[in-house]
Amino acid sequence: MKSIAVLIPCYNEENTIASVVESFKKHLPGATIHVYDNGSTDTTARIAKEAGAVVVTVKNRGKGNVVRKMFADINADIFVMVDGDSTYTADDAPHMIDLLTSANVDMVVAVRNAKSQNAYRDWHKIGNKFFNFILKVLFNSNYRDIFSGYRIFSRRFVKTFPATSRGFDIEAELSIHSLTLSIPFAEIDSAYLERPANSVSKLQTFRDGFRILFSILRLLRETKPMVFFGTISLIAFIIALTFAYPIVITFLETGLVPRLPTAMLSSGLIMISFLSLTCGMILDSVSQARLEMKKLHYLMLTMD
Repeated sequence: MKSIAVLIPCYNEENTIASVVESFKKHLPGATIHVYDNGSTDTTARIAKEAGAVVVTVKNRGKGNVVRKMFADINADIFVMVDGDSTYTADDAPHMIDLLTSANVDMVVAVRNAKSQNAYRDWHKIGNKFFNFILKVLFNSNYRDIFSGYRIFSRRFVKTFPATSRGFDIEAELSIHSLTLSIPFAEIDSAYLERPANSVSKLQTFRDGFRILFSILRLLRETKPMVFFGTISLIAFIIALTFAYPIVITFLETGLVPRLPTAMLSSGLIMISFLSLTCGMILDSVSQARLEMKKLHYLMLTMD
């Protein structure tokens, strides 16, 4: 029988953590429940322990830091990761696990379907659609919900995931990792509930939104450097031509270069364009070598 570990990262969730632990104990009776408390200032850790979970404290703040610690510490055949805010339903977990094994995939993502108007904040809805579109354009993604905090993983996925993110951008990194390595995944619709009245979201819309955007660009630079630096090269080249065009026309008509600073700026942008293109070509070779090593490491681990 496959061993199952339920991983719950949380911070100041004393009002919801007990119900989350008890719900997963009910629907996955053979699983071990692990609560990774991110240095909560309330009684989250004590309540989780009383509810029957194995509690570990992670002092470095940020969900990404917690996920990295969880994935490094725990050994199991199947990993269930869910937030501790009681917005996800445990009754979907058995079906998600069945899908993981029957479809022979390495990750199953619960696509959030809000059950009330207040489950999603308006800006969160907009941000989720925006970032799903960004991943579709940059990574040819077909995910419907890249920020879902409710996921089922195989051991092969968990033990080959580098986890470099520190905050809420960890879900985007999980999605990009699967896309980069062409790791098979599946999605399933799942109810997304409104937070209880005494529970507060830790996500700060604009601050964390910019962090997620910069994280996606960082991962693009690391996984697709030719796209990243090639785009910079193209932009610099277009701007350089824009500045150079009237100068060239004037030179052809009069034989003079009256705007020398603009001509120097244009020349500098051309140099930046070619340097950026060269960097992209070199780093693309390095990135391909790293990708091959990641794929070999992934293939070395079996699904069993």
